[in-house]
Amino acid sequence: MFNSVRVRFAPSPTGHLHIGGARTALFNWLFARHNDGTFLLRIEDTDRSRSTAEHINSIIEGMEWLKMDWDEGPYRQTDRFDIYRSYADKLMKEGKAYYCYCSPEELEQRRKEAISQGKTPKYDGRCRDLKEPIPDRNPSIRFWMPQEGEVTVNDLIKGKVIFDNANLDDLIIVRSDGTPTYNFTVVVDDVDMNITHVIRGDDHLNNTPKQIHIYNAIGYEVPFFAHLPMILGSDKTRLSKRHGATSVLAYKEMGYLPDALVNYLVRLGWSHGDQEIFTREELIQYFSCENVGKSSAVFNPEKLLWLNSQYIISSRPEDLAELVMPFLIKEGIMLEGRTIDKEWLSKAISTLKERSKTLVELANSLKYYIADDIEYDPKAKEKFLNEKNLPNMIELKKLLEKLDDFIATDIEKVFISFVEESNIKLGNIAQPVRVAVTGRTESPGIFDVLEVVGKEKTLKRLEKAIRMIETSKV
Repeated sequence: MFNSVRVRFAPSPTGHLHIGGARTALFNWLFARHNDGTFLLRIEDTDRSRSTAEHINSIIEGMEWLKMDWDEGPYRQTDRFDIYRSYADKLMKEGKAYYCYCSPEELEQRRKEAISQGKTPKYDGRCRDLKEPIPDRNPSIRFWMPQEGEVTVNDLIKGKVIFDNANLDDLIIVRSDGTPTYNFTVVVDDVDMNITHVIRGDDHLNNTPKQIHIYNAIGYEVPFFAHLPMILGSDKTRLSKRHGATSVLAYKEMGYLPDALVNYLVRLGWSHGDQEIFTREELIQYFSCENVGKSSAVFNPEKLLWLNSQYIISSRPEDLAELVMPFLIKEGIMLEGRTIDKEWLSKAISTLKERSKTLVELANSLKYYIADDIEYDPKAKEKFLNEKNLPNMIELKKLLEKLDDFIATDIEKVFISFVEESNIKLGNIAQPVRVAVTGRTESPGIFDVLEVVGKEKTLKRLEKAIRMIETSKV
């Protein structure tokens, strides 16, 4: 048996890190951390026509953003071709692999013939017993697959899955151009890196019996397998772009918190009682493959958005102040290079975080706090910034000017005293002031808003609104 847990996340850099890949990485990461094991990152970039440096960097950025740190790697398969060749040569010497001289055209013709005859298309093994090479042809190397009996996958999630060897192909492990193939490189890497558990999507399940035979041929103890159910869209088809964003970094750009996305991803197929929200420490403590469901999980963007809002609410304003800064710049609310008092920003955020579902929403909500000037919502302007409310606004402005400590409690006293003396309802003055200062009819409590906006800016905005109403009378 294996001495300690070693798992790997092995993405192909043919695209960005997507939701399904991130969940696979997360389950491997949690399994390693729960078992005090080792988590490896391995880039499977043998498909040179589709693998790009941009996608490798994007995958690494996505992993780092989600705070899934790896203990070894990132390894790259393109750096390991000599290792694959040495294993292939060893299998050849031991009679467990053989040269195949069949051309792609011949193989395609035989495949079509098999289909036309109602047979399963598979290699017919005609090069198995060749004694002499065929001149002027570069051979591929095929693995000698057993043709009788069964292979059993004791899956930690799906249970026992049995495959008939007669249905397995003598798969190519090294192409005629010398490049190794997926099913071979995966096994060699797992052997060379002492992988103990293979946790991956169940779209790889059909590859598992082939790989088990290669593990056996190499003489390596077969790892434990855990095949994760697929993630589906709301229409119960495989998750794709038509269901919304699937790239992890797209959620970063939309203002989601990494811990919220991690929490949501782990609940796509795993559970711990009825608990919905977990700290990372709790996830590491509770995670096990036994609690991963066998059924496909359905991706629900609305639930992810709700979960993100809960994480924003529970976050420290000081932390959100750091996180929201790039979005303030991106949304054009603050010029890049401009300094802003973090203590003041944290205070502003504390009034808004319960109203914000994403960092983008939070940034836009902060606009009337940060901007030098504001724009009025047309309907709000028409309803509240009018001649009827002008006298009250002029009088309240005079009272606010006299305040030495422009804090919410003192501001509230001014408002309450004013409405009592004027015999009006609080809303009759609070709403016009709110529109004058924020440009809208909805905001956090008006006294807190005015404190955060500050005395100078509050009075300036009230003066602007008063002048506008007076000018419109003329």
